Amino acid sequence: MIRTMIQHARKHPGLIPQFFFITLGTTGAALYLIRLARGPHVILWDKKNNPEPWNKLDPTYQYKFVAVNTDYKSLKKERPDF
Repeated sequence: MIRTMIQHARKHPGLIPQFFFITLGTTGAALYLIRLARGPHVILWDKKNNPEPWNKLDPTYQYKFVAVNTDYKSLKKERPDF
């Protein structure tokens, strides 16, 4: 398959940017899936040892990937302890 892509790129040089961005997008998607599988987990993977993980999160924990207008350091705890 890679040999075919190289042959097409030699015959049609205009395809080189397309191959580059397709490869870049595929690599980025794969790396993002690896990050989701290995990263800091807010989701529940282990039901026996940690059945309610949302109760152990600090209110200043930044759980979003990008927080545009939210300053998590100034948030106060508004829920009871269980």
